[in-house]
Amino acid sequence: MVVGGAGYIGAHTCKALAQAGFLPVTFDNLSTGHRDFVRWGPLVEGDIHDTAAVAAAVREHGIVAAIHFAGSAYVGESMVNPAKYYENNVAGSLSLLNGLREAGCDKLVFSSTCAVYGQPAHMPIDESVPTVPVNPYGQSKRMVEHMLADFGMAYGLKSVVLRYFNACGADAAGDLGELRDPETHIIPRALMTLQGYIDDFAVFGADFPTPDGTAVRDYIHVVDLADAHVLALQRLLRGEPGGTFNLGTGEGYSIKQVLSVIEDVTGLKLPEVVGGRRAGDPAILVANAARARDELGFETRHSDLRQIIETAWRWHLRAHPRRNAPIDALSADAAGRRVRR
Repeated sequence: MVVGGAGYIGAHTCKALAQAGFLPVTFDNLSTGHRDFVRWGPLVEGDIHDTAAVAAAVREHGIVAAIHFAGSAYVGESMVNPAKYYENNVAGSLSLLNGLREAGCDKLVFSSTCAVYGQPAHMPIDESVPTVPVNPYGQSKRMVEHMLADFGMAYGLKSVVLRYFNACGADAAGDLGELRDPETHIIPRALMTLQGYIDDFAVFGADFPTPDGTAVRDYIHVVDLADAHVLALQRLLRGEPGGTFNLGTGEGYSIKQVLSVIEDVTGLKLPEVVGGRRAGDPAILVANAARARDELGFETRHSDLRQIIETAWRWHLRAHPRRNAPIDALSADAAGRRVRR
């Protein structure tokens, strides 16, 4: 059962599960997910706060394990509305866990985040780095990690925690991509700006202690993330122990570097607007994913930055009707580059 399977990473994971021979049952309230993203298995419309509905879905579909994506995931929003994050991410996860336990489902893969590390003292970040979140989003995810450990000791829950870095890109076949309202992530915001959908594009902070002053992040393709969830599930189903794993590439790119590649791929120029830093944003977050490689067999196959942006650009051109002058005469060829018509 893929909880939050109608969302961006959840839907990509459903596709990967189906390709690996599983039947993914999506459990989603569709508050932010998309009905038309559910294509590889049945949809159960339900809310994780409804323990009885979770248990009923597990029983009805013979669920053997769950992958948990549901929750709120905006760092900036969490700083101004922490109650939402503790309600959705912490209370919601507790209700979900109770529903799974009630119905006898004892295996869970959890979508966590590098935000649990806060402002780490060294890079790249391995799993031994202390978790000291600097925003309520990261704090809420860390709380759920603690809950999973406690449920494991008390009730025998077997879980894998996947702490991933910046998810991005889109399905190469064009079936899925990033589609949010509002959109806060740098790559889709930049692409939507070039399409005429966003008119307030800005870089959030150019005074970070980094080589060019903009924040540095580890960008991992969503298809690689989806494959990692399948590997984690297979690990649990083989009866192997759970664990906590970073998912990233080990290479960091600054916002300016990302925007430069976007301009090169699209052939279009972005506005050069710099705003203030967002509260709760660390300067640098780069993964050491050696444990995932060694224990899960995880490797990134699609996470070259240019490949990420090319797949995202193809998705945006296909998914969004063209708007405004900068994009009216443009479409994309197979390489994601612009073509004049």
